[in-house]
Amino acid sequence: MSDESLTAAKPGSWNDQRIEIIIGTLLRTGVILAAAVVLFGGVLYVARHAHEIPNYRTFHREPENLKSPREIVHGVVRMSAPAIIQLGLLLLIATPVARVAFSAVAFAIEGDRMYVVITLIVLAVLLYSLFGSS
Repeated sequence: MSDESLTAAKPGSWNDQRIEIIIGTLLRTGVILAAAVVLFGGVLYVARHAHEIPNYRTFHREPENLKSPREIVHGVVRMSAPAIIQLGLLLLIATPVARVAFSAVAFAIEGDRMYVVITLIVLAVLLYSLFGSS
């Protein structure tokens, strides 16, 4: 992609190329941010628990304090390494959801009503699968 093609569009205009660049940046930023948070939590976890020997004979389910976003945020505030790792995973899951939400807004700005409806249906299915189903 040349610099001429980026400057050919008006600075405030919404065209397909600009939207693709924004979506690409959104996805890249989300994944890098999620990886950095998980890496930080992993380093913190290893620093605190490197001396422990794991017992793989017994299955330990996920602690209750890591099952809801509110509890995860409270754990992050307390600098809990598992909560920080869990936050990174939530950010990773939120990245494609944010992409779909942005796509709906971009289609609305462009005036593509059919794509707005389809994208909102996809967003509703994603959100239902994350929050509505048990």
